Amino acid sequence: MKEKKSKGIIFGTLAIVGTSLIIAACSGSSQQALDPKEVFSNLGPMPVPADNPMTPEKIELGKMLYFDTRLSGDNTLSCASCHEPEKGWSDGRRTFLGFQGHQGHRNSPTIINSGYHSLQFLDGRMKTLEDQALGPIQDPGEMNLSLDELVQKLNAVPAYVQKFEEIFGPDSINPTNIGKAIATFERTIVIDNTPFDQYLKGNSNAMSKDAQEGMKLFAGKASCISCHNGPSLSDNNFHNVGVLNDNPGRAGFTGNPEDDGKYKTTHLRGIGHTAPFMHNGSLRTLRDVVEFKNRGGDGHPNTSPLVRPLNLSDKEKAQLVAFLEALTGELPLVAKPQLP
Repeated sequence: MKEKKSKGIIFGTLAIVGTSLIIAACSGSSQQALDPKEVFSNLGPMPVPADNPMTPEKIELGKMLYFDTRLSGDNTLSCASCHEPEKGWSDGRRTFLGFQGHQGHRNSPTIINSGYHSLQFLDGRMKTLEDQALGPIQDPGEMNLSLDELVQKLNAVPAYVQKFEEIFGPDSINPTNIGKAIATFERTIVIDNTPFDQYLKGNSNAMSKDAQEGMKLFAGKASCISCHNGPSLSDNNFHNVGVLNDNPGRAGFTGNPEDDGKYKTTHLRGIGHTAPFMHNGSLRTLRDVVEFKNRGGDGHPNTSPLVRPLNLSDKEKAQLVAFLEALTGELPLVAKPQLP
């Protein structure tokens, strides 16, 4: 019992220290004294579920499924239709275009670094990447294919039957294993060596001077770090940042009016590849995002108290954009697979 109590004290102390560092970083007076290594950290290894280990064979199977239009009701849509590699693993649209031209009401989130998310989808309605992979397939407005029909389709393709058997065992084409394969592939889509990461590792020339000043603003005057913190630069929580839109956000999942208009905090590595921005794709550029944040949002009645006018100068806005660009990194691309 004493050992457990001691560990609790240690962890509690670490939490207090970590919070104190963020609070110190967010105060304007300490902006110039910011030590990035005390406030920021590199991303670290990809979390992998114990029941779904990564293997080359499973990655390849997941990639095939990801690009296969047979996963939709009319054989015209694949996961890649809304999450295209060349478009930042999103689609470049304000909101997604789904089954037979259905116009979605949300921006397609990128799958870059999605394996680091503690909850999936913008409203957090799925707990795992494996569950998330199956959601759009079944959604009538997205790919519109029942899981029973999907299993029948794949069982009719001998090459898929063989690959599933080699990886999961006989008679193994089922929704669980389909989700596992797609999620395994998605966990390979990672950006973790941005100029920002190189800077944290000791390369002082990896980021421009403007980006370095933008980093100080991010952790100081602009208070971005209040929500964009931790290794992923996301608190993995849900906030209403003031976007005027009639979409209920997380409240549509929880039924709690206090969640109205709340969406998951964006993970920022790769951000420059994923325009347009916000859950409704209403902001076209990173500068537009900074301008939006600077004015304290657009007046949604449930706007978070963390969102406030920032009074940034034009120079400071440009520096903040430079820092966001330093978080972007090289876009991970893959060769499209040959489908059976």
